Amino acid sequence: MVGRQEIVSLFDDKPLVHVAAPMVRYSKLQFRTLVRKYGCDLCFSPMIVADSFVKSIKARDVEFTTNEGDSPLSVQFAANNANDFVEAAELVAPFCDGVDLNCGCPQRWAMKEGFGADLLSKPHIIHDIVRQLRNRLPQPFAMSVKMRILSDIRKTVDLCRSVEATGVSFLTVHGRTPKQRCEPVDLDALTQIQQATSCPIVANGDVRSLNDAVALHQATGCKGIMSARGLLQNPALFQGHSRTPLACVQDWIKLCLESEASFQCFHHHLVFMLEKVLPKHERHAFNVLRSMPEVLDFISQYFDISIPERSRIENFSSNIIYKDTAVRDGTYFSSKLMESNDKFEDYLDSCNLFDE
Repeated sequence: MVGRQEIVSLFDDKPLVHVAAPMVRYSKLQFRTLVRKYGCDLCFSPMIVADSFVKSIKARDVEFTTNEGDSPLSVQFAANNANDFVEAAELVAPFCDGVDLNCGCPQRWAMKEGFGADLLSKPHIIHDIVRQLRNRLPQPFAMSVKMRILSDIRKTVDLCRSVEATGVSFLTVHGRTPKQRCEPVDLDALTQIQQATSCPIVANGDVRSLNDAVALHQATGCKGIMSARGLLQNPALFQGHSRTPLACVQDWIKLCLESEASFQCFHHHLVFMLEKVLPKHERHAFNVLRSMPEVLDFISQYFDISIPERSRIENFSSNIIYKDTAVRDGTYFSSKLMESNDKFEDYLDSCNLFDE
């Protein structure tokens, strides 16, 4: 059976749909499970390159995991032609509720390959991808496009309307151009797009709190609000918490131990989650920890959190370590966290977080 839940029904049933963004390295099953527990209505997978996914069994095993509770879920693919996108979509269709075409990633490697924001200048390819997907996987299976705005708002509106006409279920629009990074989100552009289209619009950009989400919804009228870095720093954002609650940290530890997530995944998420919780000195010490026992010993010293049996922790850490020698000891990641804001923004850019 294709799809498990009708994504579009979310926009009919809820006054505001909370959405977790596709983030390379970070929007994995464990994190999706966590944010669903704290008020997230719809989750995206990390961006997956469609042609590699189709050609490689190893890529499929590494890039996509799910379970029965992981719904509603949209799997995002980067593609520069309809054949790759549709073949990849058909592989995941029995295990998700929709697929998404990335037309927003501004990274140089993606643009060079004709992926991401490069497609904004090639609307005929976007139209072909959506139409061919619709011919093979009809409603209620969801087909969406995630894009950035163009410098000309009228052209942006025209593009959105033309993509809508090809049969998308909804559109996600990041309110910045591909060249913009820290500039304010263009609320007027998002409002015009919402008013000119009939399909649901998910607004994206600078959502760091529930108040931000509500304000963006009220300013633009968009039915959905997406967060990326805000959710990394506080997975309970959509429940109104100002910073990561300790219960959320406890849930993350349990999820990772039960699923045998990589230590790198486990540790990096905690670095983000504890950024506003730990004082600066303690935060620097935490960022360079190298094993599961070290991390959990640290947490047990600072917080009132129950820690699993030592044998489970040691079994976890003996099998799963940093595989990349460049980050094995955690110093690369931690050094970025300690550097100037500009350099850390470059690190986040490499994680595809600027395509929030």
